[in-house]
Amino acid sequence: MTKLTLSTLSEASAKVLQPAYDPTAVEIGVVHFGPGAFHRAHQAFYFDALLAKDPRWAISGVSLKSPGVRDALAPQAGLYVLAQLDAETTFRVIGAMREILVAPEDPETVFTRLAKASTKVVTTTVTEKGYCLGGDGKLDFANTDIAHDLQHPQRPDSVIGYIVEGLRRRREAGVAPFTVISCDNLADNGHKLRDAVVAFAGKLDAGLGEWIKANTAFPRTMVDSITPATDDALRARVTAETGFEDAWPIQREAFVQWVVEDVLPADAPDLASVGVTLTNDVAAFEGAKLRLLNGAHSTLAYVGSLKGYETVGDAMADAELAGFVRSMMLEDIAPSLSTPPGLDIPTYVEAILGRFRNPEIRHLLSQIAWDGSKKLPFRILETTADALEAGRSVDRLAVPIAAWIGFIATRTEAGVPLVDPLADKLAALGGACTGGPEDVDAFLGLTEVFPVSLASNTTYRTAVKDAYAALSRA
Repeated sequence: MTKLTLSTLSEASAKVLQPAYDPTAVEIGVVHFGPGAFHRAHQAFYFDALLAKDPRWAISGVSLKSPGVRDALAPQAGLYVLAQLDAETTFRVIGAMREILVAPEDPETVFTRLAKASTKVVTTTVTEKGYCLGGDGKLDFANTDIAHDLQHPQRPDSVIGYIVEGLRRRREAGVAPFTVISCDNLADNGHKLRDAVVAFAGKLDAGLGEWIKANTAFPRTMVDSITPATDDALRARVTAETGFEDAWPIQREAFVQWVVEDVLPADAPDLASVGVTLTNDVAAFEGAKLRLLNGAHSTLAYVGSLKGYETVGDAMADAELAGFVRSMMLEDIAPSLSTPPGLDIPTYVEAILGRFRNPEIRHLLSQIAWDGSKKLPFRILETTADALEAGRSVDRLAVPIAAWIGFIATRTEAGVPLVDPLADKLAALGGACTGGPEDVDAFLGLTEVFPVSLASNTTYRTAVKDAYAALSRA
């Protein structure tokens, strides 16, 4: 068994795709916050391809919390194996991550990297909760991390704090701002991040806020590729297939998509040359993906978990559940979408369902179910509000919400910790559940999740209660 390192790359089996460049001869031009599985399977994959053409776009990964990724990949010189799982599986060594920093250990090194003129792009995958937004989609100044960062801007906790201080230093040094590219599943992600950064900066220095607003690009994006968590089975498979021992390999389906608003400055990386879609209508792609794919994913996660299934594939093998999700996508979600040019919705729906059935992807429903309080407003509730306004039925759209309530209740009863920014509140509500309609009333009172206009709608409340009762009887 050979440890994956720069010196052992030449020992790779013929089936392993290696970097088409010398990883030691590239320059860091990208700082990425949140170097978890999705980033390493998605954006790092694109930059890896770009480095074969242009050596300026290697990545400095920055972890805001845990040293886990750094500790796993540092002995491997940042290398890792990406397994693209489909009918034909391929294994690729990614060499784009040339540096991994742990922000709480050494924030000054992060700021130094952000301030370098060679750093042209900052990307983020910090999940919805990492943006520290309130229910209105604006920066929540009462958020613990934001309150801390305003008091201690040189030792921030949030990605907002790091971006603002990095931009402040560039402004002070007369260096042009970097482009900030959000890659999280958040509706209108780039613009929400821009507004949060500008609001935070304005609290510290009104002039800085105006400078950022006038000079910094925050393109909207849409990202897509199913990326199950790494497990021991993947590690064993990677070792058997490649001959390498990799502390933290990554797996994803072969399908991968990155759509970026076409507002990049002249010195930005040529992302289009490696398959990124540049468009003036990200919202249409974003809406189709967030509502169809992510909405269906969350539905499978909560309903499937209540039925005792473990993975997306298991849930899709239930013909009744798969049929329900297909009907919800075509009849309830699709009518709410603005269709992007070139995207046929029925064909897109069937492609999504086919991806869900991919036997090589073992995507845990429990992983998808994490952070439901932040995901469901964008994946399900916005669609529901549109349907109510248009006079369409919301009966099917109420099911994933009822299933989420049931999921919280059953997990709490079983003593399973909840992975959610509202974990304490949800656990208290889940522990008080009796199985009756009052459970729905209690959850709909969560203003952090449900807009008052939706929670107070009699038609919607009735639909969720009916769905909750039906799931309890199932």
